[in-house]
Amino acid sequence: MKYLSLFTGIGGFELGIHQAYEKLCTTDEKERNKGVGDKEGFDSKRNNLRTDGLTCIGYSEIDKYATQIYQSHFPHHKNYGDITKINEKELPDFELLCGGFPCQSFSIAGKRRGFEDTRGTLFFDIARIIKHKQPRLLLLENVKGLLSHDSGKTFRIIISTLDELGYDLQWQVLNSKNFGVPQNRERVFIVGHLRGTPRPEVFPFGEADGTAYQGLESENTKSEVASTIRSRYGNETGSHLIENAYKNRPPRKYDDFAPTVKNYGGGGGLTPIVMPQIRRLTPIECERLQGFPDNWTQGVSDSQRYKCCGNAVTVNVIQEVVSRMI
Repeated sequence: MKYLSLFTGIGGFELGIHQAYEKLCTTDEKERNKGVGDKEGFDSKRNNLRTDGLTCIGYSEIDKYATQIYQSHFPHHKNYGDITKINEKELPDFELLCGGFPCQSFSIAGKRRGFEDTRGTLFFDIARIIKHKQPRLLLLENVKGLLSHDSGKTFRIIISTLDELGYDLQWQVLNSKNFGVPQNRERVFIVGHLRGTPRPEVFPFGEADGTAYQGLESENTKSEVASTIRSRYGNETGSHLIENAYKNRPPRKYDDFAPTVKNYGGGGGLTPIVMPQIRRLTPIECERLQGFPDNWTQGVSDSQRYKCCGNAVTVNVIQEVVSRMI
């Protein structure tokens, strides 16, 4: 399957897509070995997946730090740069278009100017590419506030535009905390299937119990936190703060979730989970909250690591959505 990634960031869509692809092959093989389902049908599906493989025909990202991180993991992918300058007529054919188009203009935390904001109009560059290339599948992500912006008019414009371009659409607000990470992060996901092609039911997802996730804290994290606190408060005061924090903190509860990882330095502020009222989330914790492997964002400053994590999509959510799409 060939895909185009827009507003790519640090590769959350890519990582999720690759994980979904591998999951499909692995899961089906387990079912086949158990004697579940049609053996010939399985072999045909697996062979198609393995033979076709995954190919990124290119991506679009303008942030130099996000691009640096992305290229360290996907060095052979072509960056088309600024989406407004992409010539859709020169793009190779592809089957899936994905992207988390800029959300600042739609967020309830912003001025909510929507399409009056130049960042909001970038959606129409997506539409321009879709109109010319007509990919079979669409996967778009944005903040929950998109649904209510301008009394719902903004979202209706987006949906009606995609409908006019020939797509059957599904959408749902999904919370990352229900997909294996302890982060309360609500985002709306829009799935499109080109009219006349198979249209599997992707939504709705039900709510998980929220307990099946990796904890934030580890011995490495403790060491990282201790170093940060000592450098900020001095050796003696820092050691005292660390000792009291670990001695007096309440027991860890598995129904606790971190707040949404933001796209500014600080990674969402202080966390109530590990060391309340003392320290910020570490970059590694922000990566874990977004479903990335540890040190995925290393190589840039901590402030940029926080920003890039906050701008990313949660990998676990992408994996589950894409698994249903394909």
